[in-house]
Amino acid sequence: MEVYAPDQQLCSAIRSNLQSVILGKEREIELVLIALLAGGHLLLEDVPGTGKTQLVKALARSIGGDFRRIQCNPDLLPTDITGLTIYHPREEQFIFRPGPIMSHLVLADEINRATTKTQSALLEAMEESSVTVDGETYALPSPFILIATQNPIEFEGTYLLPEAQMDRFMMKLSLGYPGEADERRMVMARESGHPSDALTQVASIEEIIALQQQVERVHADEAVGDYLVRIVRGTREHEGVQLGASPRASVALMRAAKARALMEQREYIIPDDVKQLAPHVLSHRLMLQPSSRLRGVRAETVIQDVIERTKAPVRLER
Repeated sequence: MEVYAPDQQLCSAIRSNLQSVILGKEREIELVLIALLAGGHLLLEDVPGTGKTQLVKALARSIGGDFRRIQCNPDLLPTDITGLTIYHPREEQFIFRPGPIMSHLVLADEINRATTKTQSALLEAMEESSVTVDGETYALPSPFILIATQNPIEFEGTYLLPEAQMDRFMMKLSLGYPGEADERRMVMARESGHPSDALTQVASIEEIIALQQQVERVHADEAVGDYLVRIVRGTREHEGVQLGASPRASVALMRAAKARALMEQREYIIPDDVKQLAPHVLSHRLMLQPSSRLRGVRAETVIQDVIERTKAPVRLER
């Protein structure tokens, strides 16, 4: 099976666009690109003002395609997302008026400020790439990627995302505050306007689809697949975990590992792909034991412990 290396000039152009807007976050930007190539939905959690929305805007402008932003709040209704059917008097029939979800890239800003009923309206879109309105099912554009931002739960006016919805996000990232030098550069750069205003489109939707198809052809050795499954199953057996990662998490981790391999111009995944991505793919899917939470144990710490306990394969068939 032949796998072609991705256009490195294309990947570099997208990365450069994002790095010109979000300074000093090369690792986080790489993970965003992995999620893009893997066709997975992304959850960005951080305090306000760290650049979450600007990052998504820069990505949308870089790859072209339809982009819509949904500002979540307690007054938002499910039909504000999916669209609704209205009666047209002149044509004497009901007509579907699509909502913002009918786009290639959708930003759900501050998703945890929407009520749980509204959040559930996103579940079908995230899993099936379609929405059902008044009994009719409408397909979403291809590719469809939802990037949601949320503030930490401790902030006022936020709602916990249900476990079923958290499981639909391929990865969860946190940008964090920039370093002092990067923050100084950011402040000085604003004197000549926002950096995102100068961005140009460097890729097309067709090129992104082609890269996603290449991800599917990346080879996964059986030994690496077994290693990946043992890590996911290890989260279910860990003494500090009440609810471990689901089989959907195993599939998401495999696809993310393939995307990382493709970005590094490899036709196969290696154990390091799994190790590097496991904390970002699995952490938001775990429910820790109450005793673990009281001791301040974090999900990322549990995953690292599981990785250390799981022996990696040393020989791979290519």
